[in-house]
Amino acid sequence: MFISLWEFFYGHFFRFWMKWLLRQMTGKCELQRIFDTYVGAQRTHRIENSLTYSKNKVLQKATRAVQSEVDKCVEDIMREKNISPEKDASFKICMKTCLLQITGYKQLYLDVESVRKKPYDSDNLQHEELLLKLWNLLMPTQKLKARISKQWAEIGFQGEDPKTDFRGMGILGLINLVYFSENYTSEAHQILSRSNHPKLGYSYAIVGINLTEMAYSLLKSEALKFHLYNFVPGIPTMEHFHQFYCYLVYEFDKFWFEEEPESIMFFNLYREKFHEKIKGLLLDCNVALTLKI
Repeated sequence: MFISLWEFFYGHFFRFWMKWLLRQMTGKCELQRIFDTYVGAQRTHRIENSLTYSKNKVLQKATRAVQSEVDKCVEDIMREKNISPEKDASFKICMKTCLLQITGYKQLYLDVESVRKKPYDSDNLQHEELLLKLWNLLMPTQKLKARISKQWAEIGFQGEDPKTDFRGMGILGLINLVYFSENYTSEAHQILSRSNHPKLGYSYAIVGINLTEMAYSLLKSEALKFHLYNFVPGIPTMEHFHQFYCYLVYEFDKFWFEEEPESIMFFNLYREKFHEKIKGLLLDCNVALTLKI
């Protein structure tokens, strides 16, 4: 109750008068003061909040723009706030960078969601080739005897046909597995080998798909904003999402063996513990989670 009242009074009264007072004292609007004070994700996050909660429709609209509209949005904001490019030469550049990050994050989520919704289709030649590519990357010295085979268990699938394991994350789960195996081949081989540990082993492919779900949920909840705003100076793309997934795979394997779970039956417990650890790291406004080998 108290929090709701504070948010109401702050949004409708206190914030307005505070902004007005600071403008009279500094001669600059809130957006300019943010650019003068903050850098990195803090800057973009505060600009996003300022635009979102502004009563000015032009400023609000800027956060919902697409990439092709960003330049016009910057011009509109400068006109609305009476910001002269001659007096504040850096404003245009800074605002464009922030808007590209803000609108880019939203587009990235849409792109990831679009791929996630595509189910694995065994009649789709590209899907089948991608699956076989995963096998060849992980098992280069062992030939797959048949498309439907118990051999798939050797890289951590549950049944004889891996397509059934992609239901939750669609083709996105497979794309991430292939990306890690292709770009970090030696690490993938190492982790696959460790996943066959007699006591601490786990299903490599199944856990990989599970970590795709984790990366997706963090993106959807906007928990990845600080990370991506710091890590990507411009527009975040699928490549950056794949890179974050690779970070999760590598770090989860380390976490699993450090924790030494009693049994694979406790996977969900330790998975959630790892999830909470990552969410905690992502709360740091200076965070940039990169795979360090």
